[in-house]
Amino acid sequence: MSLVYHIIIGLAILVALPFVVLRMVFDSAFRIGLLARLQGCNALKALDNCLWIHAASVGEVRMAKILITALKEKGETRQIVLSTFTPTGFEQAKKEGLEYVFRMPPDFPLWLNPVFDRINPSLLVLIEAEMWPSLLHGCRRRGIPVLLANGRITQRSTERYKKFHFLFNWIAGNVSFFSMRTQQDADRLLSLGVDRDKISIDGNIKFDALISDSKISTEGNKESNWVVFGSTRPGDEAPAMEAIKKLHAEYPKLRFVIAPRHIDRVREVEELIKEYGIKFQLHTERGDSEDSRLILLDCLGELNGYYAKALLAFVGGGFNPRFGGQNIIEPASHGLPVVFGRYMNNFEEEARMLIESGGGIQINNPADMYDALNQLLADREERQRRGEKAQATVFKNRGAVDKTIELIEGLEIG
Repeated sequence: MSLVYHIIIGLAILVALPFVVLRMVFDSAFRIGLLARLQGCNALKALDNCLWIHAASVGEVRMAKILITALKEKGETRQIVLSTFTPTGFEQAKKEGLEYVFRMPPDFPLWLNPVFDRINPSLLVLIEAEMWPSLLHGCRRRGIPVLLANGRITQRSTERYKKFHFLFNWIAGNVSFFSMRTQQDADRLLSLGVDRDKISIDGNIKFDALISDSKISTEGNKESNWVVFGSTRPGDEAPAMEAIKKLHAEYPKLRFVIAPRHIDRVREVEELIKEYGIKFQLHTERGDSEDSRLILLDCLGELNGYYAKALLAFVGGGFNPRFGGQNIIEPASHGLPVVFGRYMNNFEEEARMLIESGGGIQINNPADMYDALNQLLADREERQRRGEKAQATVFKNRGAVDKTIELIEGLEIG
């Protein structure tokens, strides 16, 4: 199967090569990004017997940072290397201060073999769902165990894999162990034919120590006047602006934050805000000013800080099944009631737990956003009660990091 896969990918590369070259000539951003990936880990010093963690983008990088911190606290002495797929993930990893970081090259031996030779890993940990066929085959050939940590698989992916079960069986056969977030994720793997002995249910790393207990207020942010619209996607910002206009009319002291999920959409959102005629500032241009009613977050790594001082939060991505929701655990960990849309297929279990506890409010339509937020703002006691329930849900479900470390140690012994 590996020979067939590599022949197909090799032919695809040859066919695409002229178009790639042309785009590199005329698109400097594409050229810089591709060269960064092709060069892989060349900028790193040669390593030996390292622990390699792969995290695709920003959210997975944050989970990787939690895991790396815990490993070091428990006495891990090996160098820990982190690879990312997206440029934003790479930027986040550098911002987190991680020492050994590189962009993952294309999934083909021509570029992967130098990576293996350069860092010589003793174990590969994949965060969530990053199962690249050639990468996994390379690990198997070299006798490197592979752990899928914080594993998740959507129903849509499951149906797609069933159509190509021979390909999935080959890929999954190169994974040593699957540490899944929920029973539902585990059941989907079982339905695809993965051996039950290779699966455990260990919870979600996102629940673990986003911030320490000592830094989390349980007072419900009583003095706050901030409302955060976090990780917004296309279709979220317009109803958010409508809600902001109405809420500001009723609560003049309120201040708002809109944080697009992808930084490259900031200008698009900025133009939308201007259409509504609302005074705003970019976060990076704000300085010490306290005048603006609305802050547009235009950089990475600051959203959690706004959640920490907010009254409540709306989290985007839930009005379109193609997006599947965004991270609702971060605001919940700060004791905020969290409002989100109906399509949370990427965060099914988190949404279910927050809804059942009362800490999460799911709305079906963008038009319901204002009413949901207004009800929470109008009833302080209800808002605080829901915020406490959200925070308690996060605390209750911690522990996935320790279980993941136990699996890492077990695979190494094995």
